[in-house]
Amino acid sequence: MRTKDSLTASKRKSAEKLTKGFKSIFVFLFGISGIINILALTGAFYMLQIYDRALTSGSIPTLVAISVLAIGLYLFQGLFDIVRSQILVRIGARLDGKTAPMAHQVAIDMPRFGFSTAEALERGRDVDTVRGFLGSQGPMALFDLPWMPLFLLFVYMLHPWLGALTFGGAFVLTLLTIISELMTRRLSSATHQAAVTRNAIADSNARNADILKAMGFAGRAVRRFDRANKEHLELQTRTNDISGTLGAISRVLRMILQSAVLGMGAFLTIRGELTAGAIIAASVASARALAPIDLAIGNWKNVVQARTAFARLKETAMALGDSDAPMELPAPRSSLKIENITVAAPGSGRVLLSDVSFELKAGQALGIIGPSGGGKTTLVRALTGIWPVLRGSVRLDDAELTQWDDEALGQFVGYLPQEVALLDATIEENISRLQEESDPHAIVEATRAAGIHEMIVRMPDGYRTQLGPLGVSLSGGQRQRIGLSRAVYGSPFIVVLDEPNSNLDGEGEAALTAAIEGVKSRGGIVVVIAHRPSALAAVDVVAVIQNGKMTAFGPKEEIIGNAARREAVAADGQSKETRPRVSARVSA
Repeated sequence: MRTKDSLTASKRKSAEKLTKGFKSIFVFLFGISGIINILALTGAFYMLQIYDRALTSGSIPTLVAISVLAIGLYLFQGLFDIVRSQILVRIGARLDGKTAPMAHQVAIDMPRFGFSTAEALERGRDVDTVRGFLGSQGPMALFDLPWMPLFLLFVYMLHPWLGALTFGGAFVLTLLTIISELMTRRLSSATHQAAVTRNAIADSNARNADILKAMGFAGRAVRRFDRANKEHLELQTRTNDISGTLGAISRVLRMILQSAVLGMGAFLTIRGELTAGAIIAASVASARALAPIDLAIGNWKNVVQARTAFARLKETAMALGDSDAPMELPAPRSSLKIENITVAAPGSGRVLLSDVSFELKAGQALGIIGPSGGGKTTLVRALTGIWPVLRGSVRLDDAELTQWDDEALGQFVGYLPQEVALLDATIEENISRLQEESDPHAIVEATRAAGIHEMIVRMPDGYRTQLGPLGVSLSGGQRQRIGLSRAVYGSPFIVVLDEPNSNLDGEGEAALTAAIEGVKSRGGIVVVIAHRPSALAAVDVVAVIQNGKMTAFGPKEEIIGNAARREAVAADGQSKETRPRVSARVSA
């Protein structure tokens, strides 16, 4: 068993993998930034030489030589700037390649643990945020900031007073950067949360468009979205106001400082302590010294967003890195055991099912009945591994589900949920579970089991028919039977069907019964949740789940017979209770 320290170390290593190999690249970029900033002194030296040498000597060759040299240095600066920019863009693409699949994996898992779809998809947006930042001007400012003392030193060498003035301006602008960080940090987090809330409402409205339209409360849904959107806009406006205000102040201070450098330079020149060329050189160098701070303030909102997004991506990497891949086990063949499981809703933590135990052998089918909200679907989510169990175990051939990774376990499990969700892909891809090299024979076998092979081949593109988002071009019964085909594809050991006949006609129910019999005959196990008795035609045993407990378990004839007798007794008791009251009214 792994210790807490080893788990922490594993998580840390997973987070470090995000930036593995980037350290040397950033050192290289820091060096390139140094070259760029040294070459940025070209303008200052050029002005110094033009005013103090070319103009005083009146030499055209000197002017041409200085100009050619300056143009060459500018071209080198531009070349290195292009290299730095392209490297940063490729770092963003490389980071995206590393993190996007991981973020999408977490986005798939998060709804299982009570998070909204919009909140889950934020992980993908975090990847976009970091990649977009690396391709912007923000990193340029951060790489140039450490080289600011180079320009301060140059100005100081021209004259100490000019150096002190420029240093004072840099100090004030640095304070503005710190203030910007302190004022936007909390607002940035609140703005992000407001955006998640707004997007969650938008996603919910889009998924329930039919209901909103049919029952005429789309307007109220829009107003609900509008309230969330206004809250988001208010926070975003405050953040932008802070960034914009401080950015404007920094630009004004830069212009004032540049003019002050010119004014002080003129004063010093009048006193004979400075040359005319040094005035222009000091102005150019001081402006270049303060430019990274100005650029950083202008992009600080993006810096904060990128930093927050990268922190969430590190958390994502740590969440995925806390377990080792389990050892490969043989395919289950004999039993499904549920041992005293207790299950809670991931979002609220409320216990929905407690102390449920039963065992099924290969070739058996279990029907689960009970009132709505009793815990039937919760049991299904636990035995398929969708929801974790608080206590107890779900075992296939005595091995807990956690002893298989998801992909390996998926080969042994077929699942048809209450609300059939089909992917925006072809029928073939949906049934084969997106296998890159699917087995056509197995696909046809699965569709024949569900009785829809003929229906599919009559479509214009047959099995290559694109279903579109959520498969809306199909009827509810067609979607359910394609979902049934997907559940039995590949002959999984356990097949779990949640209300599999809710949209089926007589022909579909006959196909469902045949499919269940087929799974049993090949030695598989079937678990069926049903409200309609026709779905239980092929089951052997029945469990009754109500109020989060399993109140009965046994052969179908016994459990269904007892339930029928109880209903008959209850109906008879109600009839006896009603008859005297009726006769009393009549006699009255």
